[in-house]
Amino acid sequence: IRDWFAGLPEAQARGYKPGRFSFNVKGGRCEVCQGDGVIKIEMHFLPDVYVTCEECHGKRYNRETLEVKFKGHSIADVLDMTVEDAVEFFKAVPPIREKMAMLAEVGLGYVKVGQQATTLSGGEAQRVKLAKELSRRATGNTLYILDEPTTGLHFEDVRKLLEVLHALVEQGNSVVVIEHNLDVIKTADWIIDLGPEGGVKGGEIVAVGTPEQVVKEPRSYTGKYLRPLLEKGGVKAETVAAE
Repeated sequence: IRDWFAGLPEAQARGYKPGRFSFNVKGGRCEVCQGDGVIKIEMHFLPDVYVTCEECHGKRYNRETLEVKFKGHSIADVLDMTVEDAVEFFKAVPPIREKMAMLAEVGLGYVKVGQQATTLSGGEAQRVKLAKELSRRATGNTLYILDEPTTGLHFEDVRKLLEVLHALVEQGNSVVVIEHNLDVIKTADWIIDLGPEGGVKGGEIVAVGTPEQVVKEPRSYTGKYLRPLLEKGGVKAETVAAE
């Protein structure tokens, strides 16, 4: 996005380079807040308070930088858009649109384009990395390991994420997911269920196999709660007695 703004006629006429549109370095950022958009007030015995910068009004850039616009929007306006809005806004700019579309596909359409990485949840951060990987040329020989990527996701976003994961597998890649979400577990090709309890009472392999095989293991709590979902989907599971 910085490269795109630097290539606009107004930016070219002013001699602006991509770095001008970064709030991490001097040049185009607001120096009062150093590109943060907020000012930290130390309260000593209380938590620090953050107030909107009066110089840039939270825009993070100085006035000259904000004068460069694309379709009536400054770099600050673009960074304040959601990923979903950015897909539409940059529909005529394939390099940017494709990256935004990939973020939306992994369920991050609601995230702001300029949102700080430190404010993302663990699941969101994993999906950002996944989107970056997906935007590269597929090799079909990659192992992806994800730790509870559905954390905080709406049901519809979980569905989108599953479509992406299954597409990766169809391309010849392998996907290992550590997950408690039954909607994810029921679509797995192979499950390794650890238990029987949590913490020090767990750590043993309770069941291994397809979802249909795991529900037959009486010690598996995962199988117990997975059974209704499989039966709802038309798969009838028979319980076998414990040896």
